[in-house]
Amino acid sequence: MEGLLVIGDVVTDVVALHERPLATGTDTAADIVLRPGGSGANTASWAAVLGADTRFLGRAGYDTGDWHIAELVKAGVRPHVRVDPDRPTAIVIAMVDATGERSMLTNRGAGGHISVADWATSLLDGVRHLHVSGYTLFAEPGLELARLAMREAAQRGVTVSVDPASTGPLRAFGVERFLSETSPAGIVIPNLEEALVLTGQSVPEAAAEILSARYGTAVVKLGSGGALLGVGGRVVDRAPAAAADLVDSTGAGDAFAAGFLAALLAGISPAEALKKGCEAGAAAVSEVGGRPGAGNFTRLTPIARFQRKLPQ
Repeated sequence: MEGLLVIGDVVTDVVALHERPLATGTDTAADIVLRPGGSGANTASWAAVLGADTRFLGRAGYDTGDWHIAELVKAGVRPHVRVDPDRPTAIVIAMVDATGERSMLTNRGAGGHISVADWATSLLDGVRHLHVSGYTLFAEPGLELARLAMREAAQRGVTVSVDPASTGPLRAFGVERFLSETSPAGIVIPNLEEALVLTGQSVPEAAAEILSARYGTAVVKLGSGGALLGVGGRVVDRAPAAAADLVDSTGAGDAFAAGFLAALLAGISPAEALKKGCEAGAAAVSEVGGRPGAGNFTRLTPIARFQRKLPQ
């Protein structure tokens, strides 16, 4: 089997879309919705919708854990989600302005306590690829889990990718530390800001070259600029962004990662997988929230699958 295991965060997203700038000290009118989210859970959901045999490992809280598990199942994911009896699910308040750009307030809740206690070697049964959300590494229990999972994946010949997640926590964690801890990964999937932070470069091409020399494969997400593919220290391809009606950028990078990885698992070439990532990202920005909604099921065709080895 060509399965995908995603380790990461599951989050309750409160998304507020406001046309006018936030007014300090008073009210700002907004459309506010509640959505299931979390970088790791989003990626797993998109990958499942795209046809990948997807598992997800995460930790939710006592308040909304059952809802999150049900939403993952609805998307076609096999969830391995422990419900923490003492902590609420992580929550993010995402404020989205008229351009679709977002600012976030975050409480990691139960997700910040995922640990080796949540791990079982059997999670890798039938899995060809492990994808780790960088958020997992940013608390010590999750870091221990990521180390264990990546080590066991390497022992079983399972390829590994990592998404650096967010520049703020990444800087706080430490760039060199992050690069060292994620060295078992053969694929890194940062956005532009994360790629520049990780390399100290000022242009995406140079960052892609450096990261691909270190990991083997680097996919740098450029938002409306599409994406770059670096392999072995060289930029070997780029893809334009797919056409989209921008509503909310929440989860676009997660969807991109899912599209790219699902395509690789289907045996599609990395260059074509780059395009599939852009298509999934475009679908994500066309609706509110970070998960595939009803409209997105019609935008995307599940990727046909056949066996092919992932890049090391």
